[in-house]
Amino acid sequence: MSTSKGTLPTIVVHGGAGEIPEADRPAHVEGCRRAAQAGWEALAAGGSALDGVEAAVRVMEDDPTFDAGHGSFLNAVGEVELDAIVMNGHDLSLGAVAAVQRVRHPVSLARLVMQKSNHSFLVGPAADDFARQHGMPICPPWELLSERELERWKKFQAGEAPPPPDYFTPCGTVGAVALDEQGNLAAATSTGGTPNKLPGRVGDSPLVGCGAYADNRSAAASATGEGEALMKIVISKTTCDLVLQGLRPQVAAEAVVELLGERTGGHGGLILLDRQGRFGIAHNTSYIAYAVAAADGSIQAGICYPAKK
Repeated sequence: MSTSKGTLPTIVVHGGAGEIPEADRPAHVEGCRRAAQAGWEALAAGGSALDGVEAAVRVMEDDPTFDAGHGSFLNAVGEVELDAIVMNGHDLSLGAVAAVQRVRHPVSLARLVMQKSNHSFLVGPAADDFARQHGMPICPPWELLSERELERWKKFQAGEAPPPPDYFTPCGTVGAVALDEQGNLAAATSTGGTPNKLPGRVGDSPLVGCGAYADNRSAAASATGEGEALMKIVISKTTCDLVLQGLRPQVAAEAVVELLGERTGGHGGLILLDRQGRFGIAHNTSYIAYAVAAADGSIQAGICYPAKK
């Protein structure tokens, strides 16, 4: 994936690394484009990098194309459990939630935890209660179900699990990284996890340094893929540290994806943005959907294919 050096503000989004059936690719590209547009509009109006990533991810949480919010994979008992994180590169503040079941926009709940509590991470019913106590809209769990994922879950229960690649390399976790007019970075990631997961399973997405990381001294990153593997190398923080050591974002992203394969045998990808507006996108899965909105409002959206050997 080629990168560019732009002026601020800039936002980059991803729609998950994994398999994207050919018939579904236009929806993934369009979903990322709309998310980048929403994020850029928030930034162009003078909003912070946090405003930008939240706006972008909310769009994808509403889009059943992705494994986030409405449209998320179901766990082994047929329930949706949502995870999300936001992080501010200016002061390293962060908020995260996991196993949320009654909030349509967990990325906004993660930001609420960051700004309205003395904590960084809330889970399960307590996180839903926190949302209710602070006036955030609560929805019944069935509103988060999509017909596609209900059918997938029924196949699991009938012993007819979807064949590879769908089962082994699911796709759809979403994320965004942004640079605002003040030169601050932020990152956000949101997911419904893996299909047919055990209730209570939490992957990399809401874990600081794994699913996302942002530091004005280095870069902002959002990761996607096999969570149990991504956690082992703390993928987002590791990539940001490589930028701090002097690597360009694209080189850093490629290096950490190579490390992921070497050390864990796992699959995934990430997006990365530094304070110069330089970005990187890398993956060792078949595909990753993305969009980039530059300072002039132009948007590049598409799907990255495997690198040619």
